[in-house]
Amino acid sequence: MVKSAGVNSQRTSILDGALQLLDESAAGGGLSLDRVAKQVGITKPGLMYHFPSKEALMLALVDHVVDRWEKQLNDALGAPVQGAGPVERITAYAEFTLSSTFGTSDIVMLADPRLRKQMTARWQQRIAPWVVIEEDTRTGLDSSARARLNGVRLMADGAWLASATGVLDPGEEERLEVLEVARDILTSLEVDG
Repeated sequence: MVKSAGVNSQRTSILDGALQLLDESAAGGGLSLDRVAKQVGITKPGLMYHFPSKEALMLALVDHVVDRWEKQLNDALGAPVQGAGPVERITAYAEFTLSSTFGTSDIVMLADPRLRKQMTARWQQRIAPWVVIEEDTRTGLDSSARARLNGVRLMADGAWLASATGVLDPGEEERLEVLEVARDILTSLEVDG
């Protein structure tokens, strides 16, 4: 069955409204089907037409955020992730995370403690192609190079989490300085490789 553009548009509006609620209520309140329905101006049964359970809504939110991230990551990479090597993928990830500002919705996988296991599994599955550095002889990366790539990834992860939580966020200017450090490390990998 093909869904009409109107149904997809309403589904997207619901997801956007739920993410807005997450960003606005960073200190608490959480998401419920009732709150999301009220936020987007529809009935709870109308919301449940698209998302029959809270778990369905929360997993769709993870996918919605990752879809947005993947668009920006693909723009930074300039090519499909499937054909990119680890240095190119981590470079795109670092460029994106260290030059962006994030909100609470960007850590959506942590938004519901009862569903955290399912949500983090979905996040990990979707983000892994960008950040997992395989131990593979075809990549030509030794353990030192993999450690440097993981170091850059962890710098990027730290900037993302600091920005999304507002906890010890160094701010845009210092994140850009950290990006320069990451670029230096990545350039050294290109020279070594």
